[in-house]
Amino acid sequence: MTQSAALFRALHHGRPPGDPLVLPGPWDVPSARAFEEAGFPALATPSAGVAASLGYADGQTPAAEMFAAVARITRAVSVPVSADIEGGYGLAPDELVGRLLEAGAVGCNLEDSADGVLVEPRKHADRLAEVRAAAGGLLFVNARVDTYIHGTPGATDAEAESDTIARARLYAEAGADCVYPIMAPADSLPRVAAALTVPLNALGAPDGPSTSRRLGELGAARVTFGPQLQRRAAEAVRGLADRLAGH
Repeated sequence: MTQSAALFRALHHGRPPGDPLVLPGPWDVPSARAFEEAGFPALATPSAGVAASLGYADGQTPAAEMFAAVARITRAVSVPVSADIEGGYGLAPDELVGRLLEAGAVGCNLEDSADGVLVEPRKHADRLAEVRAAAGGLLFVNARVDTYIHGTPGATDAEAESDTIARARLYAEAGADCVYPIMAPADSLPRVAAALTVPLNALGAPDGPSTSRRLGELGAARVTFGPQLQRRAAEAVRGLADRLAGH
């Protein structure tokens, strides 16, 4: 486990511009195996995609079912797997870390909002520090910043960017290995990346390597896709269903 976490951490560093770490998001065992067979060196589960595969709305998956889904994925592949665990399900840091390690994860996403409201940044930074301390070097902690989806209504682009950078710096100082300002505009990425001493995770689009390369050129060291891959697969299944039904 220590070796896998170290390998996963190393994949984020020393990357040349335009060559970010691209992490597809498997939602079940078949998708995880497909991404591994395609040659991706690591994977990152999306909580919304896993939720959909289990029949839940985003944010409504019971913790036990999410960890069980992650465990099935990690057992099925040989590459490192990071897990999106939303806000941590209210678990104490020691228990949260224990559940992640038991599931075979080498990293996690922790978001700084709850029920659509941003958590006070210092409070979230303290939680990140506690998780990092409990994990030691066994988990790569990716701090998601939700300012662009749950920020102050009516905030200007400059205000949103300033809040994002302030939170990102605070989380990095607390020990986060990576910062993920989800939905950040592309033109903000260079400034956010320049303000940080840790890798930047950007939300990509599943449109091919050129899109990810562009995000890398803008400062992203890592690209993930949220539930987009699962939703594309669901659309393909609906298309098959329509053809079978003669629609």
